[in-house]
Amino acid sequence: MSRTGFSQRLELRQAQALVMTPQLQQAIKMLQLSNLELTQFVDAEIQQNPLLDRHEPDLDEAAAPQAIEAADGSTPAPLEQAIAVEFTPEASEQWHATSGEEGDGSADLGSGRHLWQSRSSALDGPEIEQTATRPRTLREHLLEQIGTDLGDPRDRLIGLHILDLLDESGYLRTGLDGVAQLLGCESGRVETVFARLQQFDPPGVFARNLPECLALQLRDRNRLDPAMQTLLDNLPLLATRNISALIRLCGVDAADVAEMIAEIKSLDPRPGLAFDPPLAQPVVPDILMRAQADGSWLVELNAETLPRVLVNQRYFAQIRGATRSKAERDYLTERLHAANWLVKSLHQRATTILKVAGEIVRQQDAFFRHGVQSLRPLILRDIADVIGMHESTVSRVTSNKYMATPRGLYELKYFFTSSIPASRGSGAHSAEAVRHRIRSLIESEPAHDTLSDERIVELLQQDGVDIARRTVAKYREAMRIPSSVQRRREKMPAL
Repeated sequence: MSRTGFSQRLELRQAQALVMTPQLQQAIKMLQLSNLELTQFVDAEIQQNPLLDRHEPDLDEAAAPQAIEAADGSTPAPLEQAIAVEFTPEASEQWHATSGEEGDGSADLGSGRHLWQSRSSALDGPEIEQTATRPRTLREHLLEQIGTDLGDPRDRLIGLHILDLLDESGYLRTGLDGVAQLLGCESGRVETVFARLQQFDPPGVFARNLPECLALQLRDRNRLDPAMQTLLDNLPLLATRNISALIRLCGVDAADVAEMIAEIKSLDPRPGLAFDPPLAQPVVPDILMRAQADGSWLVELNAETLPRVLVNQRYFAQIRGATRSKAERDYLTERLHAANWLVKSLHQRATTILKVAGEIVRQQDAFFRHGVQSLRPLILRDIADVIGMHESTVSRVTSNKYMATPRGLYELKYFFTSSIPASRGSGAHSAEAVRHRIRSLIESEPAHDTLSDERIVELLQQDGVDIARRTVAKYREAMRIPSSVQRRREKMPAL
């Protein structure tokens, strides 16, 4: 009987592997953050590292070039937060277009919606001071009606549970079966209370879908007749402007259908937003760009939102002298290394963002001078090859970053578009510029002669753009532009 032998031996092998240290992961994460997100991240680091301090510049210092403090606490290391990009003298023109054709895709930097105060608790009523300074919320408005219109305490409890299921638009997106099971009551009673809630103000609230919301509002106006109900049951036909089918189904003539459509257009498809409008989240630029008199662009980081931190070397020396155990000294040393790494990472992040933004401005110079029709095809590799970085780094830098330009506020991702080949000679066209051209052709088409996708292809090919009809249709649908048949129906004189 044979025996299998086992033996032990020591082997030495070499292998290459990429090790992501916590510090490297932190630096990569910081590249993806916007300036406002970075401020929150730095605040969290300051809370857990006693050697980090937030540096708030005084008025004189704020007007001077910004710097991130040196890690050794001696001489601040100046950070080049602005770079000049050389161009032709035309680049120094003062641009004013921020919207419309030339400023398409921009956002208004100066405007801002009034930010409404937060809602009250579900059970606590609003304080007198709150009701005097802001309008009531939808919830408060409906709570008052539940308290006055539903006399039975059990019905009020059912109404409160259904109220908790409403979304901000005033719609009930879930079923009522869960309410009956949760409260241990008959489903018929829940349905009765729900029918009463659907009569509350504003009309259309507690609807389960758009047709029901419109029907509730029409019923409140005493305008929900059988023909109108049939039209609501066939809203897809209204969306495609199939008027002939609606005339046939509703059993009315064209004038009646036109009147019914006008009635529907006067309704509010989201009645809840009249009380709780969505909060406008202002976009704060991370990068600022402006033209200079010498024909160059100046690209700089937004110093107002860029956090500035320093390592408190004096506090480190003070605590270091008072430490007794090795564990305390090791902890203090580790905190010092982490603080120095954060400052270094902030400096590297700022430098990388400026390099990427500056190269984007250089390559998209024609866009800033002439508008979206001059946007050139650009991919991440084009930027990465010039600045000597990896494509993944450029991708992270351009995420969640906005640049304020003379043409408006743009996300850095906006400047990267695929290419469409030219029909004559070499070169290519930006897909965004082609979409802009398609939109312009449709907006300028005569009322009596809408452009088909095939005709748009012919016009684009005359301009040197080699594009297929299915691509035109895809771009048109992405811009939510109806087909030529639907546009022709919309321009019918009868409507």
